[in-house]
Amino acid sequence: MSHLLDAFRLTALPEHAEAFRTEVKHFLAEHLPAVSADVRARSWTGFDADFSRKLAGRGWVGLTLPQAYGGAGLDAFSRFVLVEELLSAGAPVAAHWIADRQSGPLILKFGSDAQKDFYLPRICAGRAFFCIGMSEPNSGSDLASVRSRATRCEGGWRLSGRKIWTTNAHHADYMIALVRTSGSPEDRHNGLSQFIIDLRQPGVSVRPIVDLAGDAHFSEVAFDDVLLSDDALVGEEGSGWKQVNAELAFERSGPERFYSSVVLLDLWADTLRRHGASAADTVLLGSFLTQLSSLRNLSLALTALLARGESPVVEAALVKDIGTEFEQSIPAAIANSISTNPNAPVGDELYRTVAYLNQVAPTFSLRGGTREILRGMIARGLGLR
Repeated sequence: MSHLLDAFRLTALPEHAEAFRTEVKHFLAEHLPAVSADVRARSWTGFDADFSRKLAGRGWVGLTLPQAYGGAGLDAFSRFVLVEELLSAGAPVAAHWIADRQSGPLILKFGSDAQKDFYLPRICAGRAFFCIGMSEPNSGSDLASVRSRATRCEGGWRLSGRKIWTTNAHHADYMIALVRTSGSPEDRHNGLSQFIIDLRQPGVSVRPIVDLAGDAHFSEVAFDDVLLSDDALVGEEGSGWKQVNAELAFERSGPERFYSSVVLLDLWADTLRRHGASAADTVLLGSFLTQLSSLRNLSLALTALLARGESPVVEAALVKDIGTEFEQSIPAAIANSISTNPNAPVGDELYRTVAYLNQVAPTFSLRGGTREILRGMIARGLGLR
C-alpha cells in the first residue's frame, strides 16, 4: 500500500507546460473544425488524417520523441497539456493517437535502430498510423491467454490468428501485435513477443465492427499465414509481456481515461448557466467537478513518474478503473436530470450528445482493459492475491 501512496504525490504542472497550453489553445482556435458537440464527443475515436498532419506540422505528433526523429523532444507534462486541450475541445485525434501515445515510445525504447529510423520519422510526420493488436476472441483483456502464433520459418516468421476490438485497424497502416512465439496459452506470460505488422500485407484481412451508435471504430483482424521478416520483431523474442506492460502504463494513465464525456459535461454546464440550475443539478455538477479535479491530480502524479522514466503499471490500472467509472456516470446522470426536469429547456445538441454517449459509455470500461482485469492487477499490486 505504501508504494502506491508514494506514487500519488500531489503534482503541479511545471511553468513550461502551462505556457505550452496557450500555444495549443491558439492552434485549436485556428484549425479545429467547427462541428456540433455530438461530433466533438467522438474526439479520440474521430479519425481525421488531415487534422493529425496539421498537428504533426507543429511537432505535436510524437511530441515526446527526440528531435532527431522529427519529434518535439518535449516531456510528459507537455503531452499531458496537449492531450487535455485536444480532448476538452473535442478534436478528432484518432488517426495519430495510438502511434503518438504508445507505439512510438515503445519503438523508441525497445525497437532496433532500423525500426527507429524507419517508423519514428513517419509517425512524427503523420504519415504512419498505428493500431495495437492485443485482445483476441475468447481472450478479451486476458492478454496472457492469446493464441495468435508466429512460427519461425525461412526468411522470418509465419503468423496466423485473430485480433478483435482493434481500434481503427481499418484506417491504420501498421499494427503492433502481441502474439505467442513459443509454448502454449497455459504458459501465460512466457513465450509472448511483439511484432510490427504492415496491414497491407497478403494474408491480412480487416473487418470493421459497427457499434450501437452506428460508428465503426473497432475491427476484427485475421492473419492467415502472414510472412513477417526478421526485422518485424520488436525487442527480444519472449519479452512481449514485459514490453506490453510498459506500453499499457502509457495507455491507462492519461486524461483520456476520464475525459471521454467532458464535451457533454461542458455543454450541460453551459445549458445550466444560460437557463438556470435546480438545486439537485448544482449538487450534481459540483460532484462531477470535484471528481474530475481528483482524477486529474492522480493522472498528473503518474505523469511525473513517466517523466522520470518509470513505468507505473499498477498505478495506471487504478486511475483507469476509477476514471472510466467516472466518465460512464456522466451521460447516465445527465440523462436522468433531463428526464426528471421535463420543463427545463434542452437543446437538440444536448439531446444528441447525451444520447450518443449513453450508447457508447459501456465501452469505456472495456477498452484498455476490463474493470475485472484491472482490479485483479491492483489486488496483486497491493499483495492481496
